[in-house]
Amino acid sequence: MSKEYQNYVNGKWTNAKSKAIRDIRDPGNGELVAAVPECQKEDIALAIDAAREAFDHGPWRKLTAQDRGKILFKIAEGIRAKSKDLAELEVRNCGKPLAEAEFDVADAANCFEFYGGLATKIHGETMQVPANSLSFVLREPIGVCGQIIPWNYPLLMAAWKLAPALAAGNTCVLKPSELTPLTALELGEILMRVELYPGVVNIVTGPGTGAGEELSANSKVDKVAFTGGTVTGRKVMTAATSNLKKISLELGGKNPNIVFANADLEAAIDGALFGAFANQGEVCSAGSRLLVEKSIHKKIVDGMLQKIPKIKLGHGLTSGVKMGPLISAAHREKVESYIKIGIEEGAKLVCGGKRPTGKEFASGNFLEPTIFDHVKPNMRIAREEIFGPVLSVISFETEEEAIRIANDTEYGLAAAVWTRDVNRAIRVVQQIRAGITWVNTYHPTFNELPWGGYKQSGIGRELGLYGIEEYLETKQVNINLDEAPIGWY
Repeated sequence: MSKEYQNYVNGKWTNAKSKAIRDIRDPGNGELVAAVPECQKEDIALAIDAAREAFDHGPWRKLTAQDRGKILFKIAEGIRAKSKDLAELEVRNCGKPLAEAEFDVADAANCFEFYGGLATKIHGETMQVPANSLSFVLREPIGVCGQIIPWNYPLLMAAWKLAPALAAGNTCVLKPSELTPLTALELGEILMRVELYPGVVNIVTGPGTGAGEELSANSKVDKVAFTGGTVTGRKVMTAATSNLKKISLELGGKNPNIVFANADLEAAIDGALFGAFANQGEVCSAGSRLLVEKSIHKKIVDGMLQKIPKIKLGHGLTSGVKMGPLISAAHREKVESYIKIGIEEGAKLVCGGKRPTGKEFASGNFLEPTIFDHVKPNMRIAREEIFGPVLSVISFETEEEAIRIANDTEYGLAAAVWTRDVNRAIRVVQQIRAGITWVNTYHPTFNELPWGGYKQSGIGRELGLYGIEEYLETKQVNINLDEAPIGWY
């Protein structure tokens, strides 16, 4: 049974002015899950006005940091109280396996809790200056924050954006992806239950064209934070110049996963598959380029092929499923176009590349986990972000060659190194141009540590102490302790 949702604006539930709605369907079976408002510029403008009023004249920014932190703790409790329902809704909305959705929901609660504790740890500094002055630095909220999140981690990305912004004392307008808005809207119900002040958080649904554009360009917005593709990130950055908004961008990646011959090969094989196929490969930090030392190339590829049958495809709510459907039919076609490109470029398709057959797959956007071998670094499948379950295997002979191939990309989000040689691990990690690196593992993310990339993978950082810095202004204060006139004139 489907549910009709409304926007959460100024502490109330509202429809789009046009009354337009969008149907949300389960990518695993095509069933109607919900209907949501299809907002345009005027709806976003109203949400921005509510956030502006709440910041400029409401009580939120005047609260003590301790009181703001307590509210974030309540939000975390609210997420945990609904964790089962939220996880199942996440599966039905974006397709991921239930185990992954359960982890995401738990981590979203942890994120609010982390920033709830951090709210009281925002501090400035005092400085000795060459004058009789009490001089110090204050950290203050930026103001109204427009936040645009993607479809692959709906609730978790909402937490990554909202939690640090609220801890810092800002007000927010959150726009989830038009494809996966449901758990973000359910979060609105939690905010209402904890009696968050009206206008502090506003959640509006709608497409990037119109809704996202207004949030990026509106002059009443002081900062825009965006997670998504690099092409769209450039558009957001351009729109933000309307009033020189502060921006943070978490964008795409074509991430190298490097395996040396002295690695634990069994662990590396597991890590390669998990890095490439977790969340159907619809992950900005996916290890979509597997760089393998030539002497172990065949062992790694054969080892992956032996384990591929264990990656059970199916609806995310089906027991034992390890990989669900892609987000939409259009996105599956895009991924399939890259598979065709890989074949045409001369890479060897060693598994997958097709839609699975069977009644249980007929109505969903399923695609088999796909591995290309003998990929050259200049091939498009090795350079462009596919954002799906497609892994490109590239051979190298020396450490220097591995580093060169790893860095030969416009992106710089994530990378991993597999080796038992700690000196080599540190040496390689130091030379890789990426913001997130792992040694002998892939994908772990921690609320306590910064997340973000080099080069065209983005600007700024999320999570950790660095994440809250993105939502703070820095103010210099000087108090003259000499009561006499300056005597300049």
